[in-house]
Amino acid sequence: MKIEIDKGSGFCHGVVTAIHKAEEELAKGGPLYCLGDIVHNNREVDRLSELGLITIDHEQLSELHDAKVLLRAHGEPPSTYKIARQNNIEIIDATCPVVLKLQRRIHEAYNADHASDVQIVIFGKNGHAEVLGLVGQTEGKAIVIESLEEAKRLDMTKSIRLFSQTTKSLDEFRMIVEYIQQHISEGATFEYTDTICRQVANRIPNIRRFAAAHDLVFFVSGKKSSNGRILFHECQNINPNTYFIDSAYEINWEQLKGVQSIGICGATSTPKWLMESIEEAILKKTGNAEGKE
Repeated sequence: MKIEIDKGSGFCHGVVTAIHKAEEELAKGGPLYCLGDIVHNNREVDRLSELGLITIDHEQLSELHDAKVLLRAHGEPPSTYKIARQNNIEIIDATCPVVLKLQRRIHEAYNADHASDVQIVIFGKNGHAEVLGLVGQTEGKAIVIESLEEAKRLDMTKSIRLFSQTTKSLDEFRMIVEYIQQHISEGATFEYTDTICRQVANRIPNIRRFAAAHDLVFFVSGKKSSNGRILFHECQNINPNTYFIDSAYEINWEQLKGVQSIGICGATSTPKWLMESIEEAILKKTGNAEGKE
């Protein structure tokens, strides 16, 4: 049996930076809070919790004073920074540079157009941490759409400025752009900004090739990762013998019968050490140390 871990899977640059900042601050001693799970992977959250990282929500942030709080890669709305100033909270800002650039663009578009009834539209997942930060740049006025079907319900008689959550599907974004271009009313204007992170988007063709190269694929991801769900479905479309797990405990060993090649891959929020632990569990269970790639 051959076992291979996808070299292109694992943390994106933004998540790596956030975790490094957390580890650096924790090494200094003293309490460090993180606003929301630092990454959408419970195993990594548990690891950092053991080092002393304390995860809080926005309600708890409002009650916190004279503390140090890390903002994760997803970014935050302006209201979070306002609360921090009011409560004398030191911010360790680990917002991904790609997300920061997107926030600025949306803020500028809103300031330029909000008085003229222009629709600021964000293609993203409602309630997602990054999207909440983006909508916050427009005082809550932005319209969030999750699909092409929802784009069809936009008011095409009004001008549209379209942006995208950084981890959404590039193909679906292009379909939405094409639909609006074809249906926007004469006299209304349409501008779009492709803000999808290429480091994430480029994983799709790679993970398709990886899934096709193996008899069975274990896709490793936290259940809360929207990027994980997108990449898992890409794997499963290519290789129906793909299974979503968040640890070795979820492996159904019956699925390995007759399998000659196993691929292990994951999301941008999946730590390498977790994929390696699954590889080790398979090797131990099968007694096949020679299969390690």
